[in-house]
Amino acid sequence: MPYRVTFVCTGNICRSPMAEHVLRGHLGREGLGARVEVDSSGTGGWHVGDPADHRTVRTLRRHGYTSAHQARRFRREWFDAYDLVLALDTGHLQELRRQARGPQDTAKLRLLRSYDPAAGTRLDVPDPYYGGNAEFEHVLSLIEAAMPRLIKDIREAIELAGPDDGEDGELEVEYAEGLDEA
Repeated sequence: MPYRVTFVCTGNICRSPMAEHVLRGHLGREGLGARVEVDSSGTGGWHVGDPADHRTVRTLRRHGYTSAHQARRFRREWFDAYDLVLALDTGHLQELRRQARGPQDTAKLRLLRSYDPAAGTRLDVPDPYYGGNAEFEHVLSLIEAAMPRLIKDIREAIELAGPDDGEDGELEVEYAEGLDEA
């Protein structure tokens, strides 16, 4: 069974899809792609069905990442489907805690920047939506800074879970299918 990670921001068009594609790219390079599923969603439903913001797409492509995306809203029953739910700021974390059904759900919650040793107490990834290219580049740099420790923790979790009998050695990370259906 694959290890499952999701990123959550506000509308699922800027920060969380950027983090999703960055992690997916790093996992592929680390040889973990076939063992980890990565996706994202938002706390609000304003952009459900929309692609990622064009500035997110441009930033991702400029740095060699994929960018295909369709926004969706996080649903509390999805906690069961994930091993790790990463909020992009403290407001998202608070909303996810409100949706959590108990300790088994809240145990899966973390702030993405908690994986960045240089973050200190600055654990929010700022929303670049009302900014320009510089703000999107800054968000990418914050996401990138969290990747080494996040991947280390994912690798350790996978190793603790034991071998994946269905692993075929491919470096592909699958989208979480069927989670956006009613």
